[in-house]
Amino acid sequence: MDNLMEVKIVNRSKHSLPGYSTALSAGMDLRANLENPITLKPMERRLVPTGLYIELPEGFEAQIRPRSGLALKKGISVVNSPGTIDADYRGEIGIILINFSNVDFIVNDGERICQMVINKVEQISWSQVNSLEDSKRGAGGFGHTGNQ
Repeated sequence: MDNLMEVKIVNRSKHSLPGYSTALSAGMDLRANLENPITLKPMERRLVPTGLYIELPEGFEAQIRPRSGLALKKGISVVNSPGTIDADYRGEIGIILINFSNVDFIVNDGERICQMVINKVEQISWSQVNSLEDSKRGAGGFGHTGNQ
């Protein structure tokens, strides 16, 4: 890929920079940066530090998403999924993990705990009106399109 977006990053962790696992990967795995392992009890949530700080270009966000393998095999997810890192945030990236399983899960230093995907975002301005144009769907929601 020749037209890669450059993003500034400060790495205060003990680990290498996040990277794409394959040429067509959408997300990069982030790793826990811990002095001591963290035990997540069933239904417990904790903020896990990464030691990473980023400066995204204006008009972009970083989304934090669960890793599918951890979710399926261990019941570990990201609480606010996807979590958003705004372009003007300069603090450490922390990941809010939750243990949905019925057994303790130990997060070790260097463990891949989530994925980060960079996306373009648009800001809007509201145009307040008294009514909206009709559509085929109308006001139907919450499974409405699946009722045939």
